[in-house]
Order: sequence, then structure tokens, then C-alpha cells
Amino acid sequence: MNIQDEIKEIKLSFRLMMDGKVAQSMREKGLDYHLNWGATLPRLKEKADEIGKNYDLAIALWKENVRECKILATMIMPNEQMLPEVADIWMEQTPTIEIAEQAAFNLYQHLPYAADMAYRWLASENDLTQMCGYHILTRLFMQKQDPNERGINEFIDQALVALQSSNLTLRKAAMQAIIRFADLSLMHKRIAHSAVSSIGFDFV
Repeated sequence: MNIQDEIKEIKLSFRLMMDGKVAQSMREKGLDYHLNWGATLPRLKEKADEIGKNYDLAIALWKENVRECKILATMIMPNEQMLPEVADIWMEQTPTIEIAEQAAFNLYQHLPYAADMAYRWLASENDLTQMCGYHILTRLFMQKQDPNERGINEFIDQALVALQSSNLTLRKAAMQAIIRFADLSLMHKRIAHSAVSSIGFDFV
């Protein structure tokens, strides 16, 4: 079976997963996709497990302007084959916060260059790219990945700017990352507390 036939078959399977309530809820939250079956994440994960890791299929699925195709692409892309330039292209083509979060969770946090990429994305002028960077770092901090001194300085500097953004979702993503950073050790907690206090913020 060629890739286009596989994609047709996969799209047919989405019809069986269709959940109108989920799709409607997303539309109400402003998540407006070209096509959205409202398939739940556990159902998509089952489909991904059934397919297995497949680079060519992931690349083809990502090109489809369909919510489920893009999420599935992040689930089946083999970590070791995902090149940094492809990750950058995917990030540029990411249409919604949901896709950014799913990509960070399913794929980006597992890439060998995840931290370097995340710090680079924090410096982006695009809010969605920054958000994705914070989601990756949140996951890495949860895995107890401790940044070096330069990484700490970059993270704190960018996070303080993000915390003062007019974009509420970006502020939340930055704060979540700071909270996870603070959980690394008492030293990290002191650094985080001192930094957010300097702009009149606090965290629990």
C-alpha cells in the first residue's frame, strides 16, 4: 500500500472515532481546524500504536490540514530520525496551541537536541513558538534535566519577558516552566523566586 492509500485509510478510521461534542467544544474554544473529527487523544494513541513508528508516513500526515493527522504525525515520528530543520518547519506550520502542546509532549521533549531547540524557540518573536519552547522545558525539568549556567540565564531572562506578555496562554506556559524549574532543587527554587519577585510576581 502506498502512503496516499494509507492516509486515506487512516482518515476513514477517524470517522469511526468521530466525536461531535469534542469537535464542537474545540470550535467554541477557538480551535478552528480545516477538518476536525473530534477524536480523543487516547483513541489517536491507540491508532499510533497500531501503526508504529514511521518517518515517511509522519511527514505525509503532517502535511494534511487535519487536526487528527497532525497529532498522529507527532505520535508516530521516530525521535532519532527527526532533524532539527524539520522540527523548525513543523513549528512554523503549527496551527494551534493544542497541536503545539501535543508535539511537545509526544515528540519534541524526546529529541536528543530538545533543550537547545527549546531555548532557541524561547527567543522567537512568535508567541506559539515560545509557548512550545516552554512546554518542552517543562517536560525536561520534570525529567530532572538540569540546565547549565548559560541555560539557566537564558531561561530566566526569556521567562521574565514572557510573564509580562499580554498573551495569557504564553504567561501560563512560562509560569508552568518556572514552577517545574523551581522543583529541581532548593537552589533552583531560590533563583526562580528571586527572578519572579524582581518583576513583582510570585509563585506557590
